[in-house]
Amino acid sequence: MIINCAAVDDEYLALDVIGKYIQKVPFLRLQGTFDSGMSFMTHLKENTVDLLFLDIQMKELTGIQLLKSLSNPPLVIFTTAYDAYAVESYELDVIDYLLKPISLERFVKAVDKAYNKLLPHSSANTTVKDIAIGNTAENFFFVKSGTSLERISYDDILYIKGERDYLKVVTHNKSLLVLLKFKYFEDFLPSDQFYRVHRSYMVAMDKIEKIQGNRIHIANAKIPMGNNYRNSFIDEVTRQR
Repeated sequence: MIINCAAVDDEYLALDVIGKYIQKVPFLRLQGTFDSGMSFMTHLKENTVDLLFLDIQMKELTGIQLLKSLSNPPLVIFTTAYDAYAVESYELDVIDYLLKPISLERFVKAVDKAYNKLLPHSSANTTVKDIAIGNTAENFFFVKSGTSLERISYDDILYIKGERDYLKVVTHNKSLLVLLKFKYFEDFLPSDQFYRVHRSYMVAMDKIEKIQGNRIHIANAKIPMGNNYRNSFIDEVTRQR
């Protein structure tokens, strides 16, 4: 599910932060950032917005005034430097109330609430709905497993294993089931650090202890090499040596 979103704030730096956070979330699509409520209302006349990140104290039209003026408003997450409006925000049934400066982890939790709110009824009984959020520059990402968001460092990953409809991300101290395809991790994880070695396995190159026959030894696991992956994997090992 893709969530079309927008951000309204009269501070450029605040818009820049929200915009960068949005770009890190695979299921969010940023339609635009706006420095006033009036410019956003013009955008809304010809576009559908599912989720709005909205500052409260703005010139001309406050965030609360803007929200009250919309006959069919999108879901709203308030982003503000003031906590005085918290009670009123809940009376307006907003999704969340984020105080600046906003951390990525707090942003992710708010977005997760919006995702679950917008989740189609046909998926309402899904027990695991997983996402990965992050980028290589920050060396970590978030993954949703069950009802919680777990932070995982690239450095902690040992290997990833296919488990029927799920993937198991195995780290030094935990294993998490996520509802993602290998293709996502192949595109997402740094290609020089993680390598697909089997249709059911991806390994962290720096965690390999030895390669013996068709088995890759990582921690206590013996991971098989698939025939279709063996040659390219050995070439990569040779290249990195």
